[in-house]
Amino acid sequence: MRRRNRSIGRAGAAAATALLVAAAATACGDDGDGGKAGGPLAEQKLSWKSCPAPSTLQGAGTGKPAPMPDGTAWECSTMQVPLDWSKPDGERMDLALIRAKARDQDKRLGSLVFNFGGPGGSGVSTLPLAAQEDYEKLHGRYDLVSFDPRGVGDSEGVRCLDDKAMDAAYAVDGTPDDAAEEKQSLEVTRRSAEGCDKDFGKVIPHVDTESAARDMDLMRQVLGDRKLNYFGISYGTELGAVYAHLFPRNVGRAVFDAVVDPTHDPEQSSLGQAKGFQLALDNFLRNCAADGATCPTGTDPKQGSKKISDLLKQLDSKPLPTKDGRRLTQTHALNGIAQSLYSQDFWSYLKQGLSEAQQLGTGNLLMALSDSMTGRDQQGHYSNIQSANTAIACADARQRYTTDDIKAKLPEFRKASPVFGDFLAWGLQQCTDWPVGGGSGGLDVSAKGSAPIVVVGNTGDPATPYEGARRMAQGLGRGVGIEVTNKGEGHGAYGNGTCVTDAVDAYLLDGKVPRSGTVCTR
Repeated sequence: MRRRNRSIGRAGAAAATALLVAAAATACGDDGDGGKAGGPLAEQKLSWKSCPAPSTLQGAGTGKPAPMPDGTAWECSTMQVPLDWSKPDGERMDLALIRAKARDQDKRLGSLVFNFGGPGGSGVSTLPLAAQEDYEKLHGRYDLVSFDPRGVGDSEGVRCLDDKAMDAAYAVDGTPDDAAEEKQSLEVTRRSAEGCDKDFGKVIPHVDTESAARDMDLMRQVLGDRKLNYFGISYGTELGAVYAHLFPRNVGRAVFDAVVDPTHDPEQSSLGQAKGFQLALDNFLRNCAADGATCPTGTDPKQGSKKISDLLKQLDSKPLPTKDGRRLTQTHALNGIAQSLYSQDFWSYLKQGLSEAQQLGTGNLLMALSDSMTGRDQQGHYSNIQSANTAIACADARQRYTTDDIKAKLPEFRKASPVFGDFLAWGLQQCTDWPVGGGSGGLDVSAKGSAPIVVVGNTGDPATPYEGARRMAQGLGRGVGIEVTNKGEGHGAYGNGTCVTDAVDAYLLDGKVPRSGTVCTR
């Protein structure tokens, strides 16, 4: 499970579904003005070429990106940015970019830049998959653009452990029950930190969100856009909010979907996720119960939650076999269950996975769901999404939680979620031995002078609970944060119903700002 906020929903569902089907088978604002603030780097010319298949770090296995439905081919390039933005004329690094040029060049509005979250998700590999289903209308008038943020994928992608060590790390109990398991869990954290420091010590101090936001303003200039038109999902909303705070006058038309709560520290964020995932699980159990005898968790949702808890307890002492020789542990199952709750489209996989575990005594589908969460492909290779997630999270946050800190918080987490509470509480040790100090720990998202930003919250969102959208809209400021509520399930709302999709499209394509407080039911 992500220790922060991961975007799957519809944006990443295509890649995850392919794997599952096979298995089933901050600083003060700069107050920018749209000008050339990037120095000589703002004058660089991008060389766009046909895209190769995604690399292993980006999550290989999908082949070269398929053209858009209208035949538009995807093009890839790299853009240079300062390694350290406090030394803009110093050492540089390359960011990987991808785009599909607007279908109607005569009515082109510019670029629309996407970040799909994580942090740590590769935009280069995700955008072509998501765009096939969700962004064809936006592609009519926008160049669809995404990128691998610094430290992600092919942008100096951070990798703390090799594939074998990653397999071993995920086999370790993520909810330690005694001193020996606590020691083992902390040892994994320590080895990961040491690996990142050894191989990427020069990079990890500079993978923070503020630096990524500055990269986006340079990207805006290099792409030739006076304003940044932006679509941020999950952690992408945090990145977009930092950008809006730094460069409010450079914001064009922007949308935040599946919104990070800007008022939460890591503990509060994880506690909110515990509540959010439990809510999503309860909603799944009610939906499953309506299937009657075919539901693997039964017709009583409360008993269904107990059945899942009992299964997890059994897996803690007796993991289930899988066809590739690995054994489905409690930690794998928790990751798999959580992954299935990111989108209602995945609920059928969870039903099948639970049925398989109960009836056949094997864990193939739950393991596939877990692999989708952790970035492991069918060949046993990992993308760098988990390493990048840790590096970015630890660069942003100053908190370093000890074992004693976590034990003191366990009762509150267990109350929030009997299924996910322990797991998310112990996840707070993510940065315990990190070799680089974190940022200020606060997130100022005030963006006075910015164009309106549409902020979409989904009432059933497990990873970024609904309340965060309202706090983000308030934090952006009056007239800037435009709140839209969607009454639905899953991580993110765009593409899941006509109301939100129509409102977002009307803003991005026609500049029609929705009424703040709009509520969508489908």
